[in-house]
Amino acid sequence: MALRKSNAEWNGGLKNGKGNMALGSGAYEGAYSFQSRFEEGDGTNPEELIAAAHAGCYSMALSGALEGAGFSPESVKTEAQVSLTKSDGGFSISKIKLVTQAKIPEISQEDFEKHANGAKENCPVSKALSAVKIELDAKLV
Repeated sequence: MALRKSNAEWNGGLKNGKGNMALGSGAYEGAYSFQSRFEEGDGTNPEELIAAAHAGCYSMALSGALEGAGFSPESVKTEAQVSLTKSDGGFSISKIKLVTQAKIPEISQEDFEKHANGAKENCPVSKALSAVKIELDAKLV
């Protein structure tokens, strides 16, 4: 069983504080702030990192499913759009939209859609985020 770790530190109050997040592998470390999360400030935010994880997981899952079905995927490119919304109860992730473009020789649209939807339901990050509505826009290129 693989165990993955990342860490974050926040210093100060919510609006004037600042923080740093780092992947356990050392592949990424970056600053975050109230402005980078809820406005348009410099730095990253947790939702952007969730989006990166989901896009990466989904792309691999779709490629693996297609390969397992006998296809030879050339590329699967995914953008995950994580919507952070404010309601009376505070902020929440309200929706994730996966926008995928795939280059798969000799596949029908029907087969592609079947595998694209299956990967959306079965990639580990989708499963972890199942409390959130996940939409899919998948196109063959």
